Amino acid sequence: MSDLAVFQCFYELSDRLIEEATKEQLAESLRLLALDLAQYQLRYGEIMLEKTLSINVEPNDEQLELMALGMANLAGVVESVIHTA
Repeated sequence: MSDLAVFQCFYELSDRLIEEATKEQLAESLRLLALDLAQYQLRYGEIMLEKTLSINVEPNDEQLELMALGMANLAGVVESVIHTA
């Protein structure tokens, strides 16, 4: 399955999970993702937001992989919070 297809699947799953989640569950998901980001930053350094925001209409392979992994992380965290509450 291509990274674009993986991205689209996780994007749609994330949308469904976000609709199902309460405001408190979404807040908890954001806190967990923020902790993951902080851990990464402490270990590897600051993440350049401009680089992430520069993903254009036709992303390259590296950007597609990043997008797919990002959506997989989002879906996983939201699903975990919803089903452990």
